[in-house]
Amino acid sequence: MKQTTVGVIGGSGLYDMEGLTDVREVAVHTPFGAPSDVFITGMLDGVKMVFLPRHGRGHRLLPSEVPYRANIHGMKQLGVERIISVSAVGSMRKEIVPGHIVIPDQFFDRTQGKRASTFFGEGIVGHVQFADPVCPDLSRLLATSARRVEATVHEGGTYLCIEGPNFSTRAESRIYRNWGVDIIGMTNLPEARLAREAEICYGTVALATDYDCWHEGHDDVSVDAVIAIIQQNVTTARRIIREAVGSMSEDSHCACGEALRYAIMTSADAIPLATRARLGLLIDKYL
Repeated sequence: MKQTTVGVIGGSGLYDMEGLTDVREVAVHTPFGAPSDVFITGMLDGVKMVFLPRHGRGHRLLPSEVPYRANIHGMKQLGVERIISVSAVGSMRKEIVPGHIVIPDQFFDRTQGKRASTFFGEGIVGHVQFADPVCPDLSRLLATSARRVEATVHEGGTYLCIEGPNFSTRAESRIYRNWGVDIIGMTNLPEARLAREAEICYGTVALATDYDCWHEGHDDVSVDAVIAIIQQNVTTARRIIREAVGSMSEDSHCACGEALRYAIMTSADAIPLATRARLGLLIDKYL
């Protein structure tokens, strides 16, 4: 079967992809500014891969400083059809032990409006369906791949996305638990929204690193503790990605690739020329 082009967005601790061949760096210019870093392209077991460190090499960008639109648009320019996002998260459930893997299927937004999370605006209105914010096919594959490499994986769950960069207060952490969320992080929701608008399948491999600060039997979350668990989890994440990439094909029953078909509200003749040019990669096939 023909293979798809896979994008990987690496989070805390995952700044490169081992095993890539034919590696080269690609600087991409987008209508939304510069991405977090240059893209790393190559082949992984015969599959074309595009890798980007979310926070830049050296971890230079705060969660609110990540240029999410440029990152996703750059992936689209490079032909990426499926994005695997890797992220460190805090666990909000006793059964999700630090070191476990979570493949969430829902998001809850607690960011503060500082981040651009749509390509629309400036003369064009679009509303994508987002009730199910991740690609079900890709997420299922990631969970299966995690089991195949013998990782402890939790399939499904809600990722609470907070603004950061500070961790939660104890009161916030307890309230979030009462809301029924499963993990807490700072980055994935803008990516998921933009990937849907870009008609790219999106799935998250969440690496549980801590219990936030709600668990009385464990130390409060700290950078030192997070880094220690990340070092263990990154190896597992790389194995999951390699297993998943090796099992991918062009065949998919999801609707991600046609998310904009009925989403654009603005008449084609009412869209400003500059806006249409900026979004041409995403919308031209529907106008």
